[in-house]
Amino acid sequence: MKNKNNLFVSGISGLLVMLLIVLVRFVDVRPIGPEGTSIGLSRLNGFFFRLSGVNILWYHITDWLGVAAILVAFLFAMAGFVQLIKRRSILKVDHEILALGGLYIVVIGLYVLFEIVIVNYRPIIMPDGIHPEASFPSSHTMLVCVIMGSAIMLIGKYVKEKQLCRVLRGICAAIIGMTVIGRLIAGVHWFTDIVGGVLISIFLLSLFSEVLKRTRRNTIEGK
Repeated sequence: MKNKNNLFVSGISGLLVMLLIVLVRFVDVRPIGPEGTSIGLSRLNGFFFRLSGVNILWYHITDWLGVAAILVAFLFAMAGFVQLIKRRSILKVDHEILALGGLYIVVIGLYVLFEIVIVNYRPIIMPDGIHPEASFPSSHTMLVCVIMGSAIMLIGKYVKEKQLCRVLRGICAAIIGMTVIGRLIAGVHWFTDIVGGVLISIFLLSLFSEVLKRTRRNTIEGK
């Protein structure tokens, strides 16, 4: 049943992402962005932007939270590298870490894709920018949610002390929450950009959870 739940969540979230892209591209499109850039779901996005305004402090705070997420990804990458050196075969590296590497590659691929295929532009021109930049989805939100969400799933394997494990999972969850809310408050993304980043993260994490369960089941059956 849990396996079916993962696939159901990934399917629904994937469909919602595609639906959101269609809505943003074709529904209520008006030139409300900087330099007259056209923004989909403009009334909804404009409402949340006027509500939050621009808060560069929160932009910098969430940037540092992103750095924390990248450090977590680096720690897992180093763990895999150490295993590779000691075990002298990539096939002997923990399957969870190999799956995590695949997840990171997909996230990087999506980041590059949405830089090329522009769905929406930012609501402001960034302080160090000249022209409007791609904004959908919030790649920062997606990055933090995926890295910290996957870390929550794997912490129990590598941290055996239960209390410490709970604390670390709580920190990861707090960073996710602060990033999602903080990125919206910062005003450097439209509301639909944040929603898109969260939905893509749910899609990827549910698939990753399914891969982990199948990998662990195959490992147990192979013993």
